[in-house]
Amino acid sequence: VQLVESGGGSVQAGGSLRLSCAASGFTITTYCMGWFRQAPGKEREAVATIGEIGTSNYEDSVKGRFTISKDNNKNTLHLQMNSLKPEDTAVYYCVADPVQKKCLINTIKDVGDFGHWGRGTQVAVSS
Repeated sequence: VQLVESGGGSVQAGGSLRLSCAASGFTITTYCMGWFRQAPGKEREAVATIGEIGTSNYEDSVKGRFTISKDNNKNTLHLQMNSLKPEDTAVYYCVADPVQKKCLINTIKDVGDFGHWGRGTQVAVSS
């Protein structure tokens, strides 16, 4: 299992970025997929998850601004981030887990750890 993120960078507040995660060694349709982030000096947190049938879940602070999606044909996960804020600055990690139930948990803070992680991509939002 390998997850490789791309699309991070620096942007001004109000701007947009689109993160991508190329998955290999497994089929994303059979996994619970998601994005975590970790800001300097803070604990990592789940940002968004997407399940087998496309059901998505978001952390409260990104609802209405971020959209998680997947391209099953390309075995790729995306995170479209709009209206970015300085507090979105963090390293963003693509994650995957074979336990589909993780994507059915209503409160994203309760999803727990994921079995597979990418190396992360840096997102920096300036004010």
